[in-house]
Amino acid sequence: MKYVYELKMKVRDYECDLQGIVNNANYQHYIEHTRHEFLLKAGISFADMHQRGIDAVVARVKISFKTPLKSGDEFVSKLRVTKDRVKYVFYQDIFRLPDEKLVIKSQVDTVCLINGELGVCAELEELLEPFFDKE
Repeated sequence: MKYVYELKMKVRDYECDLQGIVNNANYQHYIEHTRHEFLLKAGISFADMHQRGIDAVVARVKISFKTPLKSGDEFVSKLRVTKDRVKYVFYQDIFRLPDEKLVIKSQVDTVCLINGELGVCAELEELLEPFFDKE
């Protein structure tokens, strides 16, 4: 699988539940943070777009949990992106370090609302096009 962006992170104590493993909701925070950092690298500012009436929003999230993370674990969040009509589809996987064991596989479908209406944002298309997985 060809990833276009990777971000290393570390589990913090407060992200874990009574079982001593990362609470499932925190994985969404990890992948969201990865997407936002990737988009900043691509020159995309959510705040700037919002001021101009363009909002990229999550339409659907699918996560398959494989191996739990624990407090202090280091991990890498990897991302690739495709385009499917009006959707931008982010495939995001997290791997524990240093053994690179798969932690989660996820798919995040996003869409653009332009002045409140579903549409295609030409600016976003242009900035993301070099990163699209064309396979």
